[in-house]
Amino acid sequence: MGLEEELAGIALSYGGAGEPVLHPTRTDVVVLRRGDVVVKAHSARDDAESLRPRLRATASAAVRGVMLAPLEERVLTALGRAVTVWPAGRPVAQDDPDSAPWEEGARLLARLHAVPLTGLPELPAAGGPARAARAVARMSGDGPVEQLVRRTFKELPDSPPLPALLTHGDWHLGQLVDRDGWLLIDVDDLGVGDPAWDLARPAAWYAAGLLDPAVWERFLGAYLASGGPALGQGRDPWQRLDIPARALTVQLAAVAVLNAERESRELDEVELSLIESCNRIVRA
Repeated sequence: MGLEEELAGIALSYGGAGEPVLHPTRTDVVVLRRGDVVVKAHSARDDAESLRPRLRATASAAVRGVMLAPLEERVLTALGRAVTVWPAGRPVAQDDPDSAPWEEGARLLARLHAVPLTGLPELPAAGGPARAARAVARMSGDGPVEQLVRRTFKELPDSPPLPALLTHGDWHLGQLVDRDGWLLIDVDDLGVGDPAWDLARPAAWYAAGLLDPAVWERFLGAYLASGGPALGQGRDPWQRLDIPARALTVQLAAVAVLNAERESRELDEVELSLIESCNRIVRA
């Protein structure tokens, strides 16, 4: 029996009805939906030991109404892969960018960052910084674009020590689902870290000219109005955002290079904008 069949059987055992539907991903993660049940086989690099406290945290009362709670608090296994089980939700519509819930995402992040760590199981470090390093390390080519991305990453300054808070670790609009209200999903990188990394992806897109300034202001304004603690008390949010946003720019550029190589194509206009952002970071 293959992995898909194993996941379909798990979904069925939790009440999933109808035909199984695979959700495409660009990684080795496998996501299968069956009726109102979603089963996720995590990346081969994710071990059950690190997922267990993250899963318990999402099931806790402390994050209720902020993160989607699992149907099963245990980490299951299928063909050697860690597996988690979730209720299905409606994702953000890809074909209607004007309706994207930027403010809702910002408010949820503000609430997540405010959750006291004392009421949660002991969590590993949030995965944001490690994700950037992994993306750069996965590039195998040695052309001028790869060299630029590696140089940009190498020259990033170290982040100053900051208060460690509950952090999502890989936030973007794809990490939201609507289930009688918007909720955060994906526990893979949840942990203790600098919450500014959760704002870094939209900040990087904004700095690269890929996110409308009005949308960025709406997102940032909603986060600050909700008491989000990631940016401290200073008047300039970029004092906290600058280094994480640079790192996310490098990560996104590295992923762009990897995707283009895998799909045997040239970099597209958006991806070239990320490469140019790396060039500006190095020049600065």
